[in-house]
Amino acid sequence: MNLPNRVELNADAMILHWPGGAAQRIAHRTLRNACPCAGCRRVRIAGGETAHAKDVVVTTIQPMGYGVQLVFSDGHDRGIFPWLYLQALPEIASTVAAAALTA
Repeated sequence: MNLPNRVELNADAMILHWPGGAAQRIAHRTLRNACPCAGCRRVRIAGGETAHAKDVVVTTIQPMGYGVQLVFSDGHDRGIFPWLYLQALPEIASTVAAAALTA
């Protein structure tokens, strides 16, 4: 399993610093939209979108060994984001956005 060397938050994104020097920037809103918890997944599977403010941000990162639990400014804290899921997230987010455009 590939683990980041460092995880940081700035005003608009979480930045993962991966071995080899690659840095991955994931916007707070993208993270909230892609929350992997059962409730959020159920909404997405049904074709809906999770309801949250456009200015939602990650307020806390809790390490979970195989990933991180993110706490958002809207109080949502149910999703545990595995490292592999986070690595693939930009592609997942693009797929979700493309599907929404064709629906």
